[in-house]
Amino acid sequence: MNIKSLLLGSAAALAAVSGAHAADAIVAAEPEPLEYVRICDAYGAGYFFIPGTETCLKIGGMVRTEGGWYNAYKAGQEAGERGTYWHTRAELRLSTASDTEYGPLKTSTVYRYDWNDGNSTTSKLLWANISLGGFLVGKNDSVYSTFLGYAGDVINDDVIEYGINGGDELNQLTYNYDAGNGFTAVISLEDSNSGTGATGANGENSSDHYAPDVVAGAGYKAGAWQFRVVGGYDSIVEEGAVKARVDADFGVLTAFVMGGYNTDGSKLNKYAGAGGDGLGWGDWAVWGGVGVPVNDKLKWNLQLSYDDVKTFAATTNVKFNPVKDLLIEPELTYVNYDAANKDTWAGILRFQRTF
Repeated sequence: MNIKSLLLGSAAALAAVSGAHAADAIVAAEPEPLEYVRICDAYGAGYFFIPGTETCLKIGGMVRTEGGWYNAYKAGQEAGERGTYWHTRAELRLSTASDTEYGPLKTSTVYRYDWNDGNSTTSKLLWANISLGGFLVGKNDSVYSTFLGYAGDVINDDVIEYGINGGDELNQLTYNYDAGNGFTAVISLEDSNSGTGATGANGENSSDHYAPDVVAGAGYKAGAWQFRVVGGYDSIVEEGAVKARVDADFGVLTAFVMGGYNTDGSKLNKYAGAGGDGLGWGDWAVWGGVGVPVNDKLKWNLQLSYDDVKTFAATTNVKFNPVKDLLIEPELTYVNYDAANKDTWAGILRFQRTF
């Protein structure tokens, strides 16, 4: 082998080795493109797309703390009755929405946490429901309360109860109809606590009762005026109640009047407010109130109510928003219990931050 052959062979070997190393070289992977959160404004402010999906999510809630003086829901201030107290609450709200051929598919979930006097805490799933095409199924406030709305823009709006016995939140199957011309209607089958051993307002045991309660309503809005009516049937006591309401918006103030009629005042069905936080009202009750926006940060409200058992309640407050989403609300309530020949004064100072 001559020198020339040796050099050519060495060069070939080096080329082969270099080629092998080039083939086995490790190439760094390209980074995945960063996916930013996309705003989803089709369902209102605050929604954004869950990354990698076509479902929109909204996260919200509130923190509230308030001090109170006496109890508007009790006749007089008997021994052992609440004097001053402090209460703090937090709520977390999760809402989802996505488009379908039947309209928006939505869910609403609300968790509530309370810190009460005596270092006691309570928590509960307030709402959890699914809605599509006008239908709603799951836990929500009773249509008997929501269709007509609150009895005024005050905290103690239900001293004379306009909702239902035992709290408004319950399981239901509801259909809402909106004609688009001002006419709306609703019908709902609602949980009657069947099978739980719950006791009705008149001592009835519901453990062997399996029929739902029924709520239905209709309303019409034209310009500054709105009229609505709703009725509820308590399947356990086989009685019910009807409420009707008129609202007006005059620009400089808003006003409403609402009346309720119980089909049998001797039977305290859940739709006449018996046994709830508020007071049962016999055969009939009436509520009314006004709201006056002083400016974009300050509003004054007044609510009055009276019923068949001669209970009179008056509540007034001022709602002050010094900055966006912060509420400061002092409120004063007076109640006269004619049947007990007693009266009560009660006050609240509330601070609330909504997000």
